Amino acid sequence: MDKKRRKAAIKRVTRETAIGLRVDFDRPGTESRIRCQVPFLGHMLELMSAHGGFALDVRARGDVTVDDHHTTEDLGICLGTAVSQALADRKGIRRYGSATVPMDEALVLVALDLSGRAHLSYGLKVGGRRIKDFDTGLVEEFLLGFVRNVPCTLHLVQLAGRNDHHVIEAAFKAFGRALGAAVERDDRFRGVPSTKGRL
Repeated sequence: MDKKRRKAAIKRVTRETAIGLRVDFDRPGTESRIRCQVPFLGHMLELMSAHGGFALDVRARGDVTVDDHHTTEDLGICLGTAVSQALADRKGIRRYGSATVPMDEALVLVALDLSGRAHLSYGLKVGGRRIKDFDTGLVEEFLLGFVRNVPCTLHLVQLAGRNDHHVIEAAFKAFGRALGAAVERDDRFRGVPSTKGRL
């Protein structure tokens, strides 16, 4: 199996946002550094990388005086693109990952397949409300940006929860753990983990 470092750096600059993002699957998540003008999302990305066991460096600015939508969506796009580039041909990875994470009364299951097919099944019941200044409906926009740019299949199922913060935090922790598991090296696979020979 190829043991080269699995990392990628992305820059995305538009009239609405300026984002620099690096992902490194062979560096621990405790080394992540997140600087984001959307504080709640920045905190979620920090939790995701820490619990996923991979490093994430983010510097994100956007037109947050309008709202957080563009910055949140573009961060999802950049993360998905970086993951895709870091994994290159996908040889030697587990491909599948899942995690169920509790956060007090909340319980969220996340299942991920680095399939090469974009699909999001979003089962969180938090849309349309706010946590401080953050519109909770933007979590789905972030994940859509991610899924479309890896591409991958991603399922989130809310098994319990009343507090939106707890539900979303459990979801990001579970997402990180599922992604960390899916990208793990697996010596049982010499090539791509698919009977088709490619993902």
